[in-house]
Amino acid sequence: MAPEPTLLDRPHLPSTPPPLDWLTLADAFEVACLLRCASPPAAQAGAGRRPPAPAHIGPAAEFNREDAAHRMRQLLARLEIPVGHEVTTGGLRRRFELHRLQVPREHRATYATLVEIGWRQGRRELLGGPVPGASTARRVWRPRLAAAAWRAALLAGGRHVRRHILGIRLTDRELAAVLVRGAALLEVPALLRPGAGCYVVSVADGSDRDRILHSVILDPATGPGVAAVA
Repeated sequence: MAPEPTLLDRPHLPSTPPPLDWLTLADAFEVACLLRCASPPAAQAGAGRRPPAPAHIGPAAEFNREDAAHRMRQLLARLEIPVGHEVTTGGLRRRFELHRLQVPREHRATYATLVEIGWRQGRRELLGGPVPGASTARRVWRPRLAAAAWRAALLAGGRHVRRHILGIRLTDRELAAVLVRGAALLEVPALLRPGAGCYVVSVADGSDRDRILHSVILDPATGPGVAAVA
């Protein structure tokens, strides 16, 4: 009879998850960027109290734009993460909709891991400097990650559009830095300045704005969800 294996004989699990492949990374990173723009569900705040800061990887998030919620559902479907979608309406004179997305309990661990790795890996790719001898895949996918970050911000962030700029209002400083660096990868200069309780990332109107908007347009084969960013 074979001896019972000891603890030393058992395979060791990796201390850190392996990196995501480029296609999975692009989807997970865009989900992470959408979450960093989203509001936490209103139910999390007590009556008469200010809502807590958004949990970037929570089981639920709320968007006030249908196309942002639709895009997140589309990305999670590609990542094989089911999600529920509830729509509530409010307001008197000015009606508004809130789109609440929630991941079922049994899928939350997988979802949280994907989003966490996607954000960390995508952020590192964008904020890191040029890598000498970078592979063709890295040279192709870094601008795609930059476009994914801008697409998420344009869909779910606060618009700050003026005649001479296209701007996004964000409360997340890290995402603001990612957008500035992402714009540089898309060959567009971007400005970051503090606003009233937020950060504003902007690009100039004209060719810079057009380049950003062109970069975030999806191929029709990937489905709808970004037509409203223009």
